[in-house]
Amino acid sequence: MKRAVIVGAGIAGLATALRLAQDGWHPLVVERSPTRRSSGYLVNLLGAGYDAAERLGLVPALSAHALGPFTTVLVRADGRPKLTVPAAVAEAALGPRTMTVFRGDLETALYEAVRDQVEIRFGTTVSTIDATADRVRISLSDGTTYDADLLVGADGVHSTTRATILGPDHRVDLPYVVAAFPLAHPVPDVPESSATTFIGPGRTAAIVNLGPGRSSAFFTYRCADPARELARGPVDAIRATFGDLAGGVPEAIGHLQTDPAGAYFDRVSQVDSPRWSTGRAVVLGDAAWCVTLFAGHGAGLALAGADQLGAALRRHGDDIPSALAGWETGLRPEVTRRQALARRGMYQYAPPSRLHVWMNDLTIRAVTLPGIRGLVRRGIERQNR
Repeated sequence: MKRAVIVGAGIAGLATALRLAQDGWHPLVVERSPTRRSSGYLVNLLGAGYDAAERLGLVPALSAHALGPFTTVLVRADGRPKLTVPAAVAEAALGPRTMTVFRGDLETALYEAVRDQVEIRFGTTVSTIDATADRVRISLSDGTTYDADLLVGADGVHSTTRATILGPDHRVDLPYVVAAFPLAHPVPDVPESSATTFIGPGRTAAIVNLGPGRSSAFFTYRCADPARELARGPVDAIRATFGDLAGGVPEAIGHLQTDPAGAYFDRVSQVDSPRWSTGRAVVLGDAAWCVTLFAGHGAGLALAGADQLGAALRRHGDDIPSALAGWETGLRPEVTRRQALARRGMYQYAPPSRLHVWMNDLTIRAVTLPGIRGLVRRGIERQNR
């Protein structure tokens, strides 16, 4: 039985552990955090991401938490509606093989699927890595040493595994900050089964109301010094940037104030590494290619990357370096395309001027026209083949 050490118990790490366990491997997952973590933003699974979820056996569990299509209302700063995108528009554009869930629900589905098959050690990190052509010896912070056939770094955009196995950091920090967090109950001024979205120069605020335990808030904005914003903390930073807005935003900030630690609050970064593996060590998911939330396919790419890695390892048998090289060759073009889409997406989430806001509004209005919907859907289908 081949042995693997997987660093990180997020979506990428748990999906890799599940796929390898299904193929007869013996994975060990180590996670720095002392407990499982969750976050409140939405993830879309479509194309290769949905296919991977299906092959991994996750669709039945996820279906119980699927949020389904919902109406999006673009609003002005005072909360007044500007234009409405009916739920049917998104449903028609995305097609039947798609699913929207909270990130936390996806992580829970993965954890429930893998916890009885794989050892997971929380509060544990990798201390040293000694790699040869035949094996990888990993020393862990709990004092144990583990000999493995494969090391997988799935420890996110700030990956220490990436820096250790691939040299200097390849993270590219962008001048944006993002915050996302769950809402215990819906906030006023946001209609049921809908999301209100304010998009202004340099910033976006979105609040989703899908009922108790199924609502969330998302904020992103451009700033000159993301590190300074992070030092302020999510409550002060978000209040200072969005405190002038109405339409449920003050109530959402009030929710954030009660549990700031439950928010995902970070700078926006991509990872641009010329390679994802060396010998028997590889990075995967955000640790390898972070496309940012602006691309909207991070979770799907993590699932697809894990599933395709398993397939490559099965094809190549004991030749693990060749499996890793072939896996990267097959996946990198899609990652490169998604990263490029994310850079263009910055103009959607943080338009540089009022003119750009106006142009975005025109595009959204056009998408709601019946004749344009079919074109949008066919374009999405081509993107996800």
